[in-house]
Amino acid sequence: MPTPIRENHAKRMLKANELVLCFGVNQLRSPNIAMIAAACGFDAVYIDLEHNPTSLESAAGVCVAALGMGITPIARVTSHDPHDATRILDSGAQGVMVPHVQNAAEAKAIVDACLYAPLGHRSAFGSGPQLGYAAIGQAEVCKIINQETLLMAMIETPEAVENAAAIAAVEGIDVLHIGASDLSTEMGIPGQYKSDRMRAAFETVAKAAKGHGKAMGVGGVRQDFEFQSWLIQIGMRYLTGGSDVGYILSAGRADVKQLRELKL
Repeated sequence: MPTPIRENHAKRMLKANELVLCFGVNQLRSPNIAMIAAACGFDAVYIDLEHNPTSLESAAGVCVAALGMGITPIARVTSHDPHDATRILDSGAQGVMVPHVQNAAEAKAIVDACLYAPLGHRSAFGSGPQLGYAAIGQAEVCKIINQETLLMAMIETPEAVENAAAIAAVEGIDVLHIGASDLSTEMGIPGQYKSDRMRAAFETVAKAAKGHGKAMGVGGVRQDFEFQSWLIQIGMRYLTGGSDVGYILSAGRADVKQLRELKL
């Protein structure tokens, strides 16, 4: 009989210096989306709770389905409020992506909220979805959850880029994740991901992550394989390849265009 405890597939891949491809869940809310992501070959799904009305209950359903498919469920939470992160972690997520992390103090607060003692101060929770509700003691619960939880600090401002090394140095933070849309907007060059200034920011964060044995992630840079290849070369190991909405629009528009060109 297989063990009910779910290993964090994405975290294992990152530790092995492999590229993790993540499917963004933006508007679709049924658990089926996790199965679809797995069928496409993605390693993880990330449920965006920051920019859409998805409820905790709907997000939990996607997380549990992802666990069953062997891919990693990650949630981007709405704020630095500890309860935003811990509630979705208690509900099945194996990782959280926290927006607008500006400095080491804020990164340490994420660790304190999301990991159990001695690494943090998360409120004790018994066996849950990630453990398959196995009957194990609290000490083992804390040990396993600490081991399998992926913590991602989003770098979305010039200040955060400047503090990237200090953020990466915080024990418990696994990934420095550049939100390219927010960062470029804050820099006054929205969407200009390949500009010299943005390239310098990517390189700064990549160096900071590598220097502290952490991974660099990037989101918002889509359908530009040449640029994505450059990001991989400088050290990116986590990429949100696209979202449910983006893939539907892309395929739908292409199909409609072809159909409109058919002769009547």
